[in-house]
Amino acid sequence: MPQIPRKNSIDAIDQRILSVLQKNGRLTNVQLSEKVGLSESACLRRVRLLEQNGIIDKYVMLIDQAAIGKPGNVFVRVTLEGQQQEKLQRFEDEIGKVKEVMECYLMSGDSDFLLRVIVRDNEDYMRLHNRLTSLPGVLRVQSSFALKTVLKKTELPL
Repeated sequence: MPQIPRKNSIDAIDQRILSVLQKNGRLTNVQLSEKVGLSESACLRRVRLLEQNGIIDKYVMLIDQAAIGKPGNVFVRVTLEGQQQEKLQRFEDEIGKVKEVMECYLMSGDSDFLLRVIVRDNEDYMRLHNRLTSLPGVLRVQSSFALKTVLKKTELPL
């Protein structure tokens, strides 16, 4: 039985598997085993261990946001009325319900959260801005519109 790798401990074969799967998560095990130079059973065993150990988090499909009518990216800095744990938690619980919020980070510095939201246009953002400012504990919302996407990666460096 293969030894289970620690979460942050992956060998060169695991790195090859992860690199190939990050480029194309739809490969069959047969295709993947050929690309990384392993037998099908050894490849499948390694992929399952990577999944069990949480190194492979999930498999997703990426959609072109412009193709679905939401070409705009807005980066929103949110400042709350206070930083007590219950205020942070209430905001975190509610922000997860806003479907246009693609990413949300608790930040250090002069704002509490940084959001990346997708919108159709300025009018769409105005509607969303009103929703964001009505969330519990929100004191201030500052927005920056992305003018152009220069670089966008989904593949993590290994």
